[in-house]
Amino acid sequence: MAKSDRYKKMFVVSWDQFHRDARELATRLRDRGPFKGIVAITRGGLVPAAILARELDIHLIETVCISSYNWKNQNELRVLKHVEGDGEGWLIVDDLVDTGTTATVVRDMMPKALFVTVYAKPKGRPLVEEVIAEVGQDTWILLPWDSAVQFVEPIVNSKEEG
Repeated sequence: MAKSDRYKKMFVVSWDQFHRDARELATRLRDRGPFKGIVAITRGGLVPAAILARELDIHLIETVCISSYNWKNQNELRVLKHVEGDGEGWLIVDDLVDTGTTATVVRDMMPKALFVTVYAKPKGRPLVEEVIAEVGQDTWILLPWDSAVQFVEPIVNSKEEG
């Protein structure tokens, strides 16, 4: 399904906002540890994992590498790298949970881990224990590493007529 068919709204997240949200997630997790380490779901989980590692003083970071979609389409899920064990004592982190496809695979891989995301949509929300913000299923979450700040011509200079 193409992005344009699936998403009707956009939730734009700046670097500052993402950092604040990830730090808020760390605050909520502070008393739930200590954790053996963090398992970041790549690639989106790498940035929040770095922030959580700093804020929670965690030095051991593993990755689960899964490829499931690009900005246009959600494709067949492929596990490129997994982590051994049932997850007991570990913190799994991703930037967001959307349909829950990736989260289901990781949850099955590490059922005893605490699974958190910064953002969540309704279909995936039941699979994670903690989130900071929830958005509609029809909303594309535009994360700062997927966008760029650029100049926009003032409206008065626009040649389009309203």
